[in-house]
Amino acid sequence: MGGVLTGFAIIAFVILVGYLVGRTSIGGPAAQGTLNRIAFFVTNPALLFTVLAKADLHVIFSSFVAVALISALVVAVIFIVLNALFFKLKTAEATIGTLASGYVNANNIGLPVAVYVLGSASYVAPVLLLQLLVFAPVALTVLDVSSKGRASVWGIISQPVRNPMIIASVLGVLVAVTGVRLPAVVFQPFELLGGAAVPLVLMAFGMSLNGSRPLRAGSGRVQILVAAGLKSVGMPVVAFLAAHFLFGLTGAHLMAAVTMAALPAAQNVYNFASRYERGLVLARDSVLLTTLLAVPVLIVIAALLA
Repeated sequence: MGGVLTGFAIIAFVILVGYLVGRTSIGGPAAQGTLNRIAFFVTNPALLFTVLAKADLHVIFSSFVAVALISALVVAVIFIVLNALFFKLKTAEATIGTLASGYVNANNIGLPVAVYVLGSASYVAPVLLLQLLVFAPVALTVLDVSSKGRASVWGIISQPVRNPMIIASVLGVLVAVTGVRLPAVVFQPFELLGGAAVPLVLMAFGMSLNGSRPLRAGSGRVQILVAAGLKSVGMPVVAFLAAHFLFGLTGAHLMAAVTMAALPAAQNVYNFASRYERGLVLARDSVLLTTLLAVPVLIVIAALLA
């Protein structure tokens, strides 16, 4: 338990540094976006590649994908049913609310938590691949049709192959499966770049917290609170039940599956909302609330399962 709390303390400290950097504008107005782009296109792919190239894929992928799929689908269905009965949001807005309930931040928060709390970034890969290969294309299709009346089929199909983290993950898996041993002069530069991934994403996230004020009047507080509750509490509970009782996971693997489900809503949810100009407040406030709730929820999970 002490090691888990130490991991959270490290994460919190770097986020605080990022917040102070954003508040004092040390890096200028474009610093957060620059850090995010560098992390997305360079350091995160390098980290995923090096971790997966050495990972035990049977252990990592055996049940984690199924647990992530089940937990996300259950909370998504709950939000859809509640919307049909009470909220009456239009299709595009309901899609954003559904994503806010079950699409986790496997990148900006998942990677640091996996590295410093779970001990390996490889736990993030199954969740990341499932979301980017399945959930994102489905959500984008619904948003395209509901917002524009048509879908950009090529844009949706080609999205995974245009994502550097998916490309890096697939290459890492291929190296692990084939047993290829890359020379140190080839592998070590990727390890060096990957070492910058966690501090970059945490600082960028801390900078994004500057000036955020959730749950303003008239923002749809009920829908936001429901989405945040499903994401922060409902999804990890479902993940625990599925992981323990359906797949028999125990110990570190059970904690890892539940921890991945307890991650906050992904910033991609807000990116999707911005792109289609639908459910912007719902996405923004859900992401922020679930992020604030993630630390106490993850500490409780660690106390019960570590």
